[in-house]
Formats: sequence, C-alpha cells, structure tokens
Amino acid sequence: MTSLDRRSVLRAAASAAAVGALTTGCDPKRSADDSASARAPGGPAPQGTGRPAAPHPAARPPTRAPGLPAEIEHGSRAGHAVALTFHGRGDPKLGRALLGEAERAGARVTVLAVGDWLDEQPEMARRILDGGHELGNHTMHHRNICALPADAAYAEISQCADRLRRLTGSIGSWFRPSQTQRATPQVIRLARKAGYPHVLSYDVDSLDANDPGARAVQRTVLDGVRPGSVVSLHLGHAGTVAALPPILDGLRRRGLRAVTTTELVT
Repeated sequence: MTSLDRRSVLRAAASAAAVGALTTGCDPKRSADDSASARAPGGPAPQGTGRPAAPHPAARPPTRAPGLPAEIEHGSRAGHAVALTFHGRGDPKLGRALLGEAERAGARVTVLAVGDWLDEQPEMARRILDGGHELGNHTMHHRNICALPADAAYAEISQCADRLRRLTGSIGSWFRPSQTQRATPQVIRLARKAGYPHVLSYDVDSLDANDPGARAVQRTVLDGVRPGSVVSLHLGHAGTVAALPPILDGLRRRGLRAVTTTELVT
C-alpha cells in the first residue's frame, strides 16, 4: 500500500467513524442473531465454506500459562508490554488495513475470530498469521454464550475450534467468550473441555463497538491502559483503524509495546 493509499484509507476510516457508519462488533446489546451475518445452526452454508486455506506453520496451539488463573484479565504489571486484542468480524478490507497499521508500527496483536466470519473470509486466518499476529476463538455465531445451555455453549466453542483447526492446523491460542467480559464457571469448564486451558478476558474495554469515533477510542484506551493490560477492540470498525496509529504512538511514549497475548503472559 502506498503512502497515498494509506492516507486515503485512514481518512475514509475517520470519516465513517464520525458518523457511526459501521455497527459490527461485540456490544452485548447487539445480538448476533439480529445481525445480517449471523446464522442459526443448520442454516444455509455460508459463502466460502469448502475453500479452507492450507494449514499454516505459524499457527500456535492453545497457550498454557502456569500459575495464572483459568480466566486471564491482564498480565504482569511489572513489565513494559500490553496486549491489544481484536474481536474478529466485519469488513475484511478494514481488517487488513488495521493489521497493516499494526505491522508498520512493529506491533503484534491477538485476533479472536468468530467462526461464521472465518467461513466467509477464510483467507483472513492466513493474513493474521502471516503478519506475526495471534489467532484465537470467539465462538461460532457470537451469541450470548453465558446464557446458553451447556450443549449449545459447547457447540459454539467447538465449532469455531473446528474452523480454526481446518484453516490453520490449530484450534487457536485463546478462547474468548462472546457478549460478555467474564465467563461463567460453566463456560470456563466447557472451554477447557474443548482444549483451551484459559479463557481470555480483558481489563480495558475500548468501547469501539459503539462507533464513538477515533478520538474517543484513542482516549478510552490510553486513559485506561497500564503495564500488562489486555485491551478489547474490534476489527470491522473504521474508527478503530483510524485510532490505532495514535494509540500505538501513545503506548510508545509511555515506554509500552504491543505484543501478542501469549508473549504478554508467558
């Protein structure tokens, strides 16, 4: 991407964010069942199914962090790193633009992908890993997993794990529950059954899913972040793309660097 193309992407992102043009994300008030991209189990096969990428050698197995709890909210406060974690869904052009911004700044991020998004955009799994980033599981359909019965909740976890395994050779480094910051004991148990030793939570919510604009996202993140923080953000939101460069610059000025969640906690 040329410098002119990059500026055009960021200008477009900032403009779209200012009017709240994009609405995909993890706002608990927005059920995935109400989204045009959501599908009930047994519905029509999503476009892209059957075209998985070849297994990728950079795919990591689920992370084990001895001594840390079953649900991880942050890493060590004594270090100089933070983890920027992105709920993976939405326009792949915005996703690629955001990953490019992270890479230009030397940052690595963690993307927790929704399974039906991977069905529609299987190439994004390879793009994330090719950039040196980390890939994980954010359920199959982004339902309110803590409100589901055990069998349905397990299906949400295991079906997304299957997508990740087919695309990358691994079920992903982390599991993050959908439509909640913290998991119930049942969800933690089911995630462990599916192969994830830890559930990944966060201690800083950027609130970018509400499309408040790039400056508001930047301010919320930089006001809340501390050494060891795990920050919740989203792909598919123009304001987040526009906010990322100043967020990364603000972290750098504080002596902090953005790393994958596995790097943060191990």
